[in-house]
Amino acid sequence: MGKKLQVRQLVKRFGGLLATDRLDLALDEGETHALIGPNGAGKTTVMGQLTGELMPNSGRILLDGQDITTWSTPRRALAGIARSYQITQLLEGFTVLENAMLMVQARQGHSFNAWAPVRRQAVLVEPAREALDQVGLLPRADEDVMALGHGEHRQLELAMALAMKPQLLLLDEPLAGMSQAESQQMIALLQGLKGRYTMLLVEHDMQAVFSLADRVSVLVYGHAIACGTPAEIQADEGVRQAYLGGH
Repeated sequence: MGKKLQVRQLVKRFGGLLATDRLDLALDEGETHALIGPNGAGKTTVMGQLTGELMPNSGRILLDGQDITTWSTPRRALAGIARSYQITQLLEGFTVLENAMLMVQARQGHSFNAWAPVRRQAVLVEPAREALDQVGLLPRADEDVMALGHGEHRQLELAMALAMKPQLLLLDEPLAGMSQAESQQMIALLQGLKGRYTMLLVEHDMQAVFSLADRVSVLVYGHAIACGTPAEIQADEGVRQAYLGGH
């Protein structure tokens, strides 16, 4: 099994603040890897560097062995890096299906100028329907996007990321703002994606983390203090003192 993602000695500074401190991280093909840590640990900064929104001061990022450290965000997206939270601007006045089609269109490199005529193109419709089916929203495909509840909006955001046919799926707090029932539904949905996608998960809900992750890395002040299976992380005294003991 090859390494899908490798982060080597990544450093990011904001003035005098060392936000990412010589971070090493590796994800196997098909692995679900969780990145946890207290607020201010630098998790969002790491995500930003993986998508290309933030450029590191030093270190390297490799996708399938290819150095992508200096690549732009659009180039990384076309190479298969999709971040679920980025797609927060759902298109009001459009259907659930049309929102998903927009991401298929982006992946295929089409212009957005001629939107109306493409609504009936099978090359866009079928992949969008497939993505909606993966998250359980296909029955709602023809409804206005604003008819969905919060949890369903998060499901649609995930479907839009899946429509990009990602090589690496970055999930930034997918359970944020959800009710208990919605959270359980999203956890079940993500469990259904396990093994089919390589996923990096940032999430504060430890129940979700320990039920979903194959491995967990613990970030404190931008540095990974531990990496292991959920059982190993839960049993690590250093991790308990630094983070888990506060929960």
